[in-house]
Amino acid sequence: MPQSIRQAVARVEAVDDDHLSLRDFKRIADLIGGEVGIKLPPAKRLMIEGRLRKRVRALGLSGLEAYSAYLFQGDGLRAERPHLINAVTTNKTDFFREPEHFEVLEQRLVPALLELRRSERQPLLKIWSAASSTGAEAYTLAMVLADLVAQRHDFRFAILGTDISTSVLEQGERAVYPTELVAPVPPAKQQRYLMHARKPGARPEVRIVPELRRLVQFARLNLMDASYPFDRDVDVIFLRNVLIYFDKADQEKVIIRLVEHLRPGGYLILGHSESMIGTAVTMRQVAPAVFQKP
Repeated sequence: MPQSIRQAVARVEAVDDDHLSLRDFKRIADLIGGEVGIKLPPAKRLMIEGRLRKRVRALGLSGLEAYSAYLFQGDGLRAERPHLINAVTTNKTDFFREPEHFEVLEQRLVPALLELRRSERQPLLKIWSAASSTGAEAYTLAMVLADLVAQRHDFRFAILGTDISTSVLEQGERAVYPTELVAPVPPAKQQRYLMHARKPGARPEVRIVPELRRLVQFARLNLMDASYPFDRDVDVIFLRNVLIYFDKADQEKVIIRLVEHLRPGGYLILGHSESMIGTAVTMRQVAPAVFQKP
């Protein structure tokens, strides 16, 4: 058997033998659930093992058993905690995901918010992408609002993107994306808001134009924290397709804390698969998964 094939077989066999014990998976799942609210049922075990093997290689450890010992038998967890969180959190995101929400924002929410503040000259609308991942949602919002500002000339906006994962926040700040990821961006917006490299590499990439990057800031936030260090006069908060990973009690706590940061008349937008039914928060539903604070 050629050497290259023997090496490939050895790698496959090593992975086949390299697993988290049920005890160690439960300890990791309990840690993640307690710290960031994300529930990791046993069905997620193989997925988590696959993600953690990258950390095993990065640390030069022999396998997942050694990684678990590093986490729980010494003080390795102190240094490894952010890397562990980055590895196991899901960061699915797309530009213009669930596009009807951006249509509602443009056609209904912004006009209603500006009507409430008609006595102000050039009011500043504050928009918060509360689980921003790599920034696709935040920059989608920036594109939509920048076009609207160009039409109306009667307001300003600022966008905050927050996430638990430091690695995705770094990508959001760089604002560089593979071209296939920006395919949902309408052609006119691609022309206005995306820059292409003069010498594209093997995998072509684009970057958000600096005019938009200046209007979007990113910060780390754990939604499980008891309070959030941000403004309490936010106009619109997007929290889409995140609560599905939390249990009902944590969902309600997060919603209550976020609503405290909305100004009266502000809006909370959830994912279409999510709902505020069963929470103690009283808000008026104005569109599918769109709720207004009294």
